[in-house]
Amino acid sequence: MLLSITAAWCRACHEMDRTTYAAPEVVALIRDRFVPIRIDADQRPDINDRYNLGGWPTTAFLTAEGDLITGGTFVPADRMPDVLARVVAAFDGRAAELVHSPSPASAAGDPVDPSEPDHDELLRSILSMFDEENGGFGVEPKFPHTSPIHLAIALFRETSDDRWRWIAERTLDAMADGGLWDQEAGGFYRYATTRDWQVPHLEKLLETNAALLRVYVDSAQAFGRAVDRDRCGAISAFITGALRAEDGGYHGSDGDRVLYADANADAAGALLAAATLLDDRALLQEAIASFERVLLACYKPGAGVAHYFDGAPHVRGLLIDQVAALRALLDAHDVTDAEPYQMMGEELGHFIVRDMWDDAAGGFFDRTASDDDVGLLKTRRKPYAANADAAVALARLDRVAHEFDFVPHAAGALRAAAAQLPGQGPEAARYLLARRHLAR
Repeated sequence: MLLSITAAWCRACHEMDRTTYAAPEVVALIRDRFVPIRIDADQRPDINDRYNLGGWPTTAFLTAEGDLITGGTFVPADRMPDVLARVVAAFDGRAAELVHSPSPASAAGDPVDPSEPDHDELLRSILSMFDEENGGFGVEPKFPHTSPIHLAIALFRETSDDRWRWIAERTLDAMADGGLWDQEAGGFYRYATTRDWQVPHLEKLLETNAALLRVYVDSAQAFGRAVDRDRCGAISAFITGALRAEDGGYHGSDGDRVLYADANADAAGALLAAATLLDDRALLQEAIASFERVLLACYKPGAGVAHYFDGAPHVRGLLIDQVAALRALLDAHDVTDAEPYQMMGEELGHFIVRDMWDDAAGGFFDRTASDDDVGLLKTRRKPYAANADAAVALARLDRVAHEFDFVPHAAGALRAAAAQLPGQGPEAARYLLARRHLAR
């Protein structure tokens, strides 16, 4: 099998389609010797997480059972015939060796170290990645990591230490005033290719803009700067304008007209926070109406939230969707005090615990299991970010839930995230934020 993983907003994916997959020799080889499969990374994040080989497009070669033989990313047209021929020769000679297995940190049943990582050591590690000259965390390519900014704001609130304020404001100003923000049409690009936030990749994703809106709201509340309030208004206008679907809800990107449950839930929560900050009743109503449109289209009692809505709900049972929807429901309940949001949130919490919890080792799997799973979909994974976010969401849910105790599951999700801290870079801040939340 030839598995091609692409994304609607990925220019390199479109270029490979235009060149490599249009070449007559390549077309003939694939037609004669391969079963071609095309997967959209946004529509099937569970497949992308297991088979992505370093970026988009991913070009992966699989056995009939779905095991990974070899592969890479972009393959030029002049190289593809040789690549295809070598894969065929290896497979015909049964000389192919499987090159992928699930990482130990993600495998089902792995024991989780019950000890907590050292807070101060982890904090020093995160801060060592701060770019003093240009703001942000890491070097090029420069991604807008929001978790360490939220952490800096939280530490400023606790200590009044202007060092934390400077880290947050330096980064927020560099992103908004540099090349990451589209000065003409509005909206943040996904990342910049240079360390000083210039030469951005030109795709604009809903999840990126929702995350950045949330952190600019956090900054405006903590520091009271008018410029951050203005930026919240501008980001909100981009989301509710350029990304809005005709009947409500928001497209996943400016190049992908599909409505994803997790990104829409994140956008709803961020827009509700912005509406509260800006005292904008119309924005609040827009956020609620759009969220309800997508949620009601994707939600099925007892079966959770489907991943995306494109005329009908598709791909049910992903952890990221349940956690994002739960978080947005709690946000909506905080703002409106409407009981249905709490009730649906509790139902989702019970679904997550019932169908995605690892009874043996704790933590949540990234998807519900199915008898139809093949290849690497049979592996049970506990994603770092989704478990850290689940810990926060379940701790919040426990404070409003009527009977069930969600705290043990929140703590277990946090431990599952802690087990995967090595290699998380600036996103280790997500774990520290979750840990602080559970300690309240």
